[in-house]
Amino acid sequence: MVEDRLVSLVRELVEIESPTYSPGVRRVAERVGDELERLGASVRIHDGDHLVADLEGQGSPLLVIGHGDTVWPEGTLASFPFRLDGERAYGPGSYDMKACVVVALEAIRLAGGGRRAIRFFLTADEEQGSRTARALLDEAAQGVAAALVVEPTTARGDLKTARKGLGRFRITISGRAAHAGNPGDGVSAIEELAHQVLALHRLADAGRGLSFNVGVVRGGTSENVVAATAEADVDVRVSTKADLTLAEELLARLGPELDGTTIAVSGGWTRPPLERSPGSSRLFAQAREYGRELGLDLRESSAAGGSDGNLVGAAGVPVLDGLGVEGGGAHAVTEHVLLASLPVRAQLLARMLEDPGV
Repeated sequence: MVEDRLVSLVRELVEIESPTYSPGVRRVAERVGDELERLGASVRIHDGDHLVADLEGQGSPLLVIGHGDTVWPEGTLASFPFRLDGERAYGPGSYDMKACVVVALEAIRLAGGGRRAIRFFLTADEEQGSRTARALLDEAAQGVAAALVVEPTTARGDLKTARKGLGRFRITISGRAAHAGNPGDGVSAIEELAHQVLALHRLADAGRGLSFNVGVVRGGTSENVVAATAEADVDVRVSTKADLTLAEELLARLGPELDGTTIAVSGGWTRPPLERSPGSSRLFAQAREYGRELGLDLRESSAAGGSDGNLVGAAGVPVLDGLGVEGGGAHAVTEHVLLASLPVRAQLLARMLEDPGV
């Protein structure tokens, strides 16, 4: 049985619409800050609406990480309101990750005074690569024993000890404009871009977790003009730090197929890969034991997407991710939380806050 107060808090947070860089993000931070202060935390909300809270406890602190922003634009609640349907709660940002934040708050309450010291970080712009949070995250990670990230579980309820690194790159093509009636007088940047899109997708190596996805293309000025310029936005994902260099080398090798065109590559990495480490393995082993006591058969997994765990892991901090709720439909109109997972996952995290095994 899920307590009404947990569901009510999930509803309250979901009904604060908080797309990245909107006023709602600060409202979420303030509401979460109120809950943390009731639990005895010292709370600060920094410029950019990032929340940092410290709670006294035993030993070196554990860093608990969540985020208050969502991908959903303001006004979404009009067509996709919070609703309960049997064992599920639906709503924008419910799964990713308003209910996960509730799990973290409940875990801190359950752990009580015998737990480790806690540093809680609620990022304001995680959905946009934590662009303004990085310096604060680096500062929050100083001196912590481990980071516990309350992103949602995998689809089958497993935890995450690894995540891919993410890059955002732009391919810009320059050609030569001409009248469409005399195409031989010009060189089409769009035609060159078509060659490059195919070349980029051929670079993918599923076996090593390397992918290149052209998600957006732009080019030309009018249908009766041979296009002088065109560009593509490319999502690049890697599983290992070594492949950061490999991916950059592959992008640098791109060469024009058509005489008279040039290619320029810009952009960079938004998150380094989070690789499985001895520290993350110890964290998972401890969580797995606690999970068994709670009736959970937990497995460790890797994720194709990134989180703030990637950034903290790059600083050498052991990271265990996926400690939030079960559910599905992240970023889609099917987004939902399995309500029964709220108390169980809170108990799991509470035990990790008491003794994470590191």
